[in-house]
Amino acid sequence: MTDPIADSVAPDLLAEPRLVVEPGVAARFSAVAEPVLVAMGYRLVRIKVSGEAGCTVQIMAERPDGTMLIDDCEAVSKALSPVLDVTDPIDRAYRLEISSPGIDRPLVRRSDFARYSGHLVKIEMAVPHQGRKRYRGLLDGVEGDAIRIQREGVKDEDPLVLLPMHDIADARLVLTDELIAESMRRGKQAERELKQSLGLAPPPPPHAKRSDPKKSNAPKPKPKPPAKAAAKPKPTNTKKHRLAADRLRRGDTDLSEGD
Repeated sequence: MTDPIADSVAPDLLAEPRLVVEPGVAARFSAVAEPVLVAMGYRLVRIKVSGEAGCTVQIMAERPDGTMLIDDCEAVSKALSPVLDVTDPIDRAYRLEISSPGIDRPLVRRSDFARYSGHLVKIEMAVPHQGRKRYRGLLDGVEGDAIRIQREGVKDEDPLVLLPMHDIADARLVLTDELIAESMRRGKQAERELKQSLGLAPPPPPHAKRSDPKKSNAPKPKPKPPAKAAAKPKPTNTKKHRLAADRLRRGDTDLSEGD
């Protein structure tokens, strides 16, 4: 029950725990699904049990670099379905759905908050922080056991707030043009690497660098405009200056200039 990608994944990336986990029935599915996913080289993102189509169990998974192709979803479904049939976490019929986290994905691990630093996020706290449960703003990285948020539209108070990660009930990215562009880049890179591993595309050149899954690829801040150059000194050898100097030599007085 393994997949070829499992051998190329760093163990510490697969072993990183989730900070946001599911309660109830979804937790039972998680206990069964997560070991299977890890053995295949994938990470569990979220499990949602809903009443759609009678009952639907949606399992979000991803590669450690944050990508998840259609072929990945099919491989996970084939490996996970017989295991769930045996363990039977729920006493009713259900439809299993394996999906990628999506562009406006949930953030559930410490590395997620670090990777998507610089992007817009929505946070809902399980425990109110500073009298608030909902936050929206730019993710500004991780500091200790908290995440930094630059809140939007704040005028009379400090926009920067530190939110304890273990008190977060739900965190997800907000769809923006920058986020869409980064997601497309990640998808193309993952597709290219899959083709290379299957021998359907030439391998990368020796000098090519692979992206670091822990590194954020958020848009870089725009550089500040250069400071304006100091005003140039006014010229001192114009025709006006030469005529004035000539009048001084002759002892003439320019009546238009006053006393």
